[in-house]
Amino acid sequence: MKYLATLLVVIIFSSGNQAQNNNDTTYWKIDLSTGLNINQASFSSNWTAGGINSIGLNTHFNLKANYQKGRHSWDNQIELLYGFVNNQGQGFRKTNDRIFIDTKYGYQLSDHWSLYASLNFLTQFADGFRYEDDTNGNEQEILISRFFAPAFITTSYGFQYQPKDFFKVRLSPFSPRFTIVSDTKLIQNIPENYGVARGETLRTEWAAFQLFADFDRDLAKNLNLKWKYILFWNYELPVDEIDHRLDVTLSAQINSFLSTDLGVIMIYDVDQDADIQLSQLFSLGLVYKFKN
Repeated sequence: MKYLATLLVVIIFSSGNQAQNNNDTTYWKIDLSTGLNINQASFSSNWTAGGINSIGLNTHFNLKANYQKGRHSWDNQIELLYGFVNNQGQGFRKTNDRIFIDTKYGYQLSDHWSLYASLNFLTQFADGFRYEDDTNGNEQEILISRFFAPAFITTSYGFQYQPKDFFKVRLSPFSPRFTIVSDTKLIQNIPENYGVARGETLRTEWAAFQLFADFDRDLAKNLNLKWKYILFWNYELPVDEIDHRLDVTLSAQINSFLSTDLGVIMIYDVDQDADIQLSQLFSLGLVYKFKN
């Protein structure tokens, strides 16, 4: 947790100091969205249609702070997601869990192209489990992930192409990535161990390529589509082991404080699983947005 706190403090205070040094906050564009969704269901003991008493919660915090002056730019994003459901007889289970921080410096070369250097960080808040039945048919939870297990820190240097305000692509022929698995016992439950060798807590991939595409556009009034795609290729590995991650969110603003979101995540990473991983979430709840 101390690593995350340090990184957050650096970004927040650096942003504030940069604005003060320039004595002009008009160079900054701030976009904040935070929300809370709660769902609950309960049934009497004689409810003939059947059902399970449950309560669930999903929350998100997304902050973008982008600076632009002349040819220089500095873009920052913090994305925090967490959700759970508590089903009677099954207990507490996560439905969403993500910590993502990205910061990028850019130097504009032309209308659509710029040089950039970036750093991003990805991990989760809470323990993650796989659920399996034992020999007696009783369900058991198997620990497969936790905070900083895994965590990914990726540095990237290259070119950014931005043909529109709502779409940009980063191309980096040199993008070292550091994979951290702080709990060495996880390998007992997930043999791939996220690519980290047995007994080790760090894997370093120096020679790698990264493509990072970001789309964020209002399709209509009160209807927004966001998607983020990341491709990571360690040059030492074959093409069929390239990592892919796609995050898609469609948001509809019902009124000033109520919105609905449909999200899909797709991951292909052989260091986690040989098959494609998919996650889908629909939510309806309160939201607060601010944009200058």
